[in-house]
Amino acid sequence: MAANPVALILGAGPRIGISTATKFASLGYKVAVVSRSGIGASIAPIEGFLSLKADFTNPDSIPELFNAVESEFHSPPSVIVYNAGARTVPPVEDSVFSNSAESLVSDFNVNVLSAYVAAQQAVRGWETLPKDVKRTFIYTGNIMNTMIIPIAATVNLGIGKSASAYWIGLADALYQAQGSRFFYADERTSDGKIKGMAIDGDAHADFYSSLAKHEGNVSWHATFVKDKGYVQFK
Repeated sequence: MAANPVALILGAGPRIGISTATKFASLGYKVAVVSRSGIGASIAPIEGFLSLKADFTNPDSIPELFNAVESEFHSPPSVIVYNAGARTVPPVEDSVFSNSAESLVSDFNVNVLSAYVAAQQAVRGWETLPKDVKRTFIYTGNIMNTMIIPIAATVNLGIGKSASAYWIGLADALYQAQGSRFFYADERTSDGKIKGMAIDGDAHADFYSSLAKHEGNVSWHATFVKDKGYVQFK
């Protein structure tokens, strides 16, 4: 690992985002956090944090973030966590098709396109890192890429998670030989069910830090359980 590794957390929410940023900082990473406000969510003043502002509905805003991180820390991030998400609830209850096309595009930009552009930028930066540095892209997913939840309010989010799961799995298959890993992370209950709003920020932080080590035979579809780590579910 480089003397001063860098982690970039895209989506600094009060649970997963901040827990993950704090975890990587404790491991000696220089950490940049990105949120809509530019100040994160209740971030304690930890040395090495860089707070940036971005609107993930606009994928064109992503390259500027990577430029800012490299300018501040003199290195591209070796770990990128994409923790942003968007969900528009249909205005007509139980009507999948009552969302506007504009809302679908806006949410798709957050859930898919901005994440894809972030991965593009990550790979470009990784080319300049020493060959022994482990390179990791982690996308905060959920069960929607493998299960249809029969609630109309899930439509935009489910479309986005499913789409991103495909390119993440493809990227992991193609880049592993170069020392790069791509993960779609999904916290589950111990019996493999959806966690929903019960997701645990610290559990994500611990698992994400372990993913960055590239240890064990962890699939790109990185389902995990609190206090157990990676658990493969059928």
